[in-house]
Amino acid sequence: MLGTDLTLALAGRDVTALGRSDLDITDRAAVDAAVAGHDVVINAAAYTRVDDAETHESEARAINAAGAGLLADAARRNDARLVQISTDYVFDGTATSPYAEDAPRHPVSAYGRTKAEGEALVLAAHPEGSFIVRTAWLYGANGPNFAKTMRRLAVDRSELAVVNDQLGQPTWTRDLAQAIVAMLDADAPVGIYHGTNSGEASWFDFARAVFTEAGLDPERITATDSASFLRPAPRPAYSVLGHDAWGRAGLEPLRDWRAALREAAKRGATDPAV
Repeated sequence: MLGTDLTLALAGRDVTALGRSDLDITDRAAVDAAVAGHDVVINAAAYTRVDDAETHESEARAINAAGAGLLADAARRNDARLVQISTDYVFDGTATSPYAEDAPRHPVSAYGRTKAEGEALVLAAHPEGSFIVRTAWLYGANGPNFAKTMRRLAVDRSELAVVNDQLGQPTWTRDLAQAIVAMLDADAPVGIYHGTNSGEASWFDFARAVFTEAGLDPERITATDSASFLRPAPRPAYSVLGHDAWGRAGLEPLRDWRAALREAAKRGATDPAV
């Protein structure tokens, strides 16, 4: 999903786009060969099955941590910049105001731990040339996501219950991809950036907005709490991220999530998969 939009945002440039069938990022020799000759590496690969990671943490760590470290080491040796895509799950979700970029990491799930380890390995291996871009609540045209799921379920169900006690920032992958490219083009200072659309919403708010933009009745969405949807991995109750790093770099943070969703819907990015 993000990888496709990154490729589109980089259209017209000399880009090598590798999927997981093309490159195993846990294979040092393969990583070294893939990175050679490139001046920028963007790592959008990740083990993202949050619940499965609770019982497959070593597999998640191989991709989210060790693989990221290998890419950073190869980028350093090739004098290339690295963009490592990370997540709000590196935080515990207990905050009551937006997490700053320099807030201490405190993951509470296996997925979060492996992504936090990945951040640490990247910054240790290539501190002078790495960007950490944390994102969350992604949706877009080119993969399964919450917005598409809501649209699909609307076909068969007259009413949907969605949690209203988890807060975050719905983020359109197209906006994130364009922001990453703008950051690189501006030769922004390396470091940690939060790549989420601005504002905040609950999943309940997000679902109702998806319905509204699709011309569906938002009253079909009812509110419930997380206790009604127990899962193996804990979900952060508060995943709102601050965006100060963009301003310090002289760049605009991503726009408000509502404006992004409105355009995404018009472009068909929330249409359910057939």
